[in-house]
Formats: sequence, structure tokens, C-alpha cells
Amino acid sequence: MGRSRRTLPEELLLLALDPTTGTTAQPQSLDLGLAGAQLVELALAGRIAPDGDRIAVVVPRPTGDPTLDCALELLRRRGAPVRAVHWIGGPRLGLRQTYLSHLERCGMVAAVPGQMCGVLPTTRYQATETAISREIRGRLDSAIRTGVPPDPRTAALAALAHAVGLGKHLYPGNEGRSSRSRLRDLIRHDPMGGLVAHAVMDVQNGAAAQPRRAPAAPGRPAGPGPRPAVEPAHGVPMQQRHGSMARAVAH
Repeated sequence: MGRSRRTLPEELLLLALDPTTGTTAQPQSLDLGLAGAQLVELALAGRIAPDGDRIAVVVPRPTGDPTLDCALELLRRRGAPVRAVHWIGGPRLGLRQTYLSHLERCGMVAAVPGQMCGVLPTTRYQATETAISREIRGRLDSAIRTGVPPDPRTAALAALAHAVGLGKHLYPGNEGRSSRSRLRDLIRHDPMGGLVAHAVMDVQNGAAAQPRRAPAAPGRPAGPGPRPAVEPAHGVPMQQRHGSMARAVAH
């Protein structure tokens, strides 16, 4: 994977950055979305694939992106396919900060120090490459406006943006209602993006431990299918190392 191309986690984070305040919208759900975006990026790179509601490693070869490769290695070590909700809902530390620091090193955002209540130190991040942010937003706007099925990357980005609640940030108020609805509808154009987006929403709704319901047999009411084995949640904490992109460390 060439590093000249922005990854989905980077694009999702740039979408979430408020150009006025320098803060990130929906910070808690955004952390889940970034973990989900890593899965979609690995799927687009041909390294993983959906297996029902689970994620299976199909090609363990590294992508060249340290953060993605660490997530890929953690998935590989699991041995068996992992439920998307358990992966996304696992505890992780610093994933958002890792990507913010990376974008700062790439010159796409600038860190602006400040204080909260005049005492607590804070850091805001202002987008410096506004053309890149406009291009990302323009892809979503075009898909919403034209109704033409977007490419898988844009469809997955739209699905993740909807899942973490960025619709009200990107298309606020009553005037943005129809755009938010069409953003939600774009979820159907990419199977992997849809799987991950639904997993992000399930985690937010506290449904990570609930089994999916099996289809009803003819003449019988729908009921829960066989309960899959519940894997312990594993996250991807991050730490900075040697000034390069932070690597994830499993706990």
C-alpha cells in the first residue's frame, strides 16, 4: 500500500475535525469509527474479508502502514475469525491521538496549544491542507447529490461517517435532514463498510455481546441462532516510537 494515498482512518478523522474550533466531533464514537476504518482499509487492501459477522485474515502480508499492520498482526494471532463488534468494542488507548499526530507530521493539521478554564492544558488541531479536506467532503457531497453509486472507498467512508454520528456535523439542522438520510442510505453500497458500520452502531447501543438472530424457518418464528463463542475484546492501544507512526500494542 502506497503511503501517498490517505487511509480511511485518516479521512474519517479529517472529516470530523471542526475547522472553526479545531476539535473533533463525536469523539467517543469516533474512536470506534477509527478502529472500524482500519478494518475496512485492510479489506480494501485484500488482507481481510468478512465471514458472516466476523472478520477473517485472508492474506497476512504487511501493507507497509505500521498501524494497520499491527492491527493485521493482532487479527492473525487470533487464529479464528473475530466478530467485528468484539474487535471494534475492545479497549484501546490513544488511537485518535495517534492519527492526529500522524496527520500533524504529514503537514495536514497543525497543533494549537491552549487552556481549558484557564488552567488545564489542551491541544486543538487545525486543518492546514484545506484542499484535502474539501476533496474528501466533496466525494460525500457528490454521492449524496447525484445518487450515483460511489466507489467502495467513498461508500465505506459514508457508512462510517453515519455510524459515528458525523451526519449532524456535516449536514446540520433541518436543511441537512435529507442529506443525512441519503448519507445513511450509502451504507448499502459497500458490504464491508456496511458490516463495520453496523458493528460500530451495535457497540454504541450496547449490543456487542448479543448474538445475531437466525433467519426464521418456514412456519416457525424467528429466534436466536446458535450463540457464537464470545471472544475477549482486544483493542489496539498505541504508543509513539522513534518519531514514526505509532504502533498498536495488544493488552
